[in-house]
Amino acid sequence: MRTSAMVFAGALIAGSLPVAAFAGDEPVVIDAPEVQISTEANDGWYVRADVGYAPWLHEGEPDYLSAAGATVDFDETRFSESLSGSAGIGYQFNDMLRADVTADVFKSDLEGGSLDTAPCTGAAAGTSCAYDHDGRFRAAGLMANAYVDLGTLAGFTPYVGAGLGATKVRWDDITNIAANGGTTVSPGLSSWRFTYALMTGASYDFGNGVKLDVGYRFSEVGGGDMFGYGAAERAAGLSGVKGRDEGFQRHEFRAGIRIALW
Repeated sequence: MRTSAMVFAGALIAGSLPVAAFAGDEPVVIDAPEVQISTEANDGWYVRADVGYAPWLHEGEPDYLSAAGATVDFDETRFSESLSGSAGIGYQFNDMLRADVTADVFKSDLEGGSLDTAPCTGAAAGTSCAYDHDGRFRAAGLMANAYVDLGTLAGFTPYVGAGLGATKVRWDDITNIAANGGTTVSPGLSSWRFTYALMTGASYDFGNGVKLDVGYRFSEVGGGDMFGYGAAERAAGLSGVKGRDEGFQRHEFRAGIRIALW
């Protein structure tokens, strides 16, 4: 009996040892990774370059003065869809605000028609003369732009913006083809026009300070001088501006890159 009791007691003690060992262990602590929150301002200089395409170009109706001094409207005008390019430099003030200055260039061809109440050259008095007009303009401008970035999700940052500036529109000579086959040339003119723009879009951050920028821009270029009087008209004593355009409203899709300089 004594031997059995001792064996039983020994087994009890041996069985309790692992429990005691676990009871005496320190609790296991798993260290969670620290979350780093950067307080450094996202500011600094950047450069940008963009290309654009304007599938919609509303130009208003150009007009000109007839030999009799009456205003003649182009009864139809068609402007080619134009490509554009721009480059600039800007500054990111913080995560929300940035601004840049850009130089923009674009061009377009014109096909139009008009009906002058004055007769064609060599035609009988009291008759009118229909014309077809062909021309081209080139434009270059400077814009100051400001943007609000609306937050970043998975690298994408939507934004809205607005810009103000001036555009110099330079018309090439306008070819005028009369209904009777006569052709005259009106010398093209150039003028500076007030311009404003509204933008929206989104950028994607590739890292290392490089961002892809895709967006839409509506811009309006004010009206101005288009062409002057031809050689025969100047010989008859006419001078100054003969034709004016009403400006251009451009609906433009743009894509480009921004590269941080800091």
